Amino acid sequence: MTEILFYIFSAILVGAAVGVITSRNPVHSALYLVLAFFQSAALWLLLEAEFLAIVLVLVYVGAVMVLFLFVVMMLDINVEEMREGFTRYVWFGAAVAVGVVAEIWYVLTQRSEGLGFSTVPESLPADYSSATELGAALYTEHLYAFEIAAFILLVAIVAAITLTMRKRPGLKVQDISAQVAVRREDRVRLEKVETTRD
Repeated sequence: MTEILFYIFSAILVGAAVGVITSRNPVHSALYLVLAFFQSAALWLLLEAEFLAIVLVLVYVGAVMVLFLFVVMMLDINVEEMREGFTRYVWFGAAVAVGVVAEIWYVLTQRSEGLGFSTVPESLPADYSSATELGAALYTEHLYAFEIAAFILLVAIVAAITLTMRKRPGLKVQDISAQVAVRREDRVRLEKVETTRD
């Protein structure tokens, strides 16, 4: 049953990844990416890495993708102009794809030959916690890499806010100081109107 679920989740993941790069609408590509993240989280669950699966859904789907959708919908992206140079990078993308497939094939052949890979994963003890092991490795061995990644994410958030707060022509904004400093004589004018009787 586990192998059947693995192949189902993997097929949906590959289809979602293809949808990300072939969709003409950036919002649709982002939604396909959300589906790919969910399928990746399901694969993490099959590998008994519950903490990584939950973090993948909460961080990427709940935060990063919402921020990405916000930026995509706020920016005026000309899709036709982006598609004009798409064919120039097809060969580069194909070369990267061939390299990734070759690496996966190498790992699978090494595993089948038994060179450093166990064919059956070892069962974990009952008191094993993936969150504890990940936290111990993250805050001891990889502390500097963790801090650098946090700083890069902070820069990305500031850049996204800066892009959305740029000045656009024809946009009316409030000037709070001018509204507070206004006088009655500047806003209200009394006119004396002569009354007439018919």
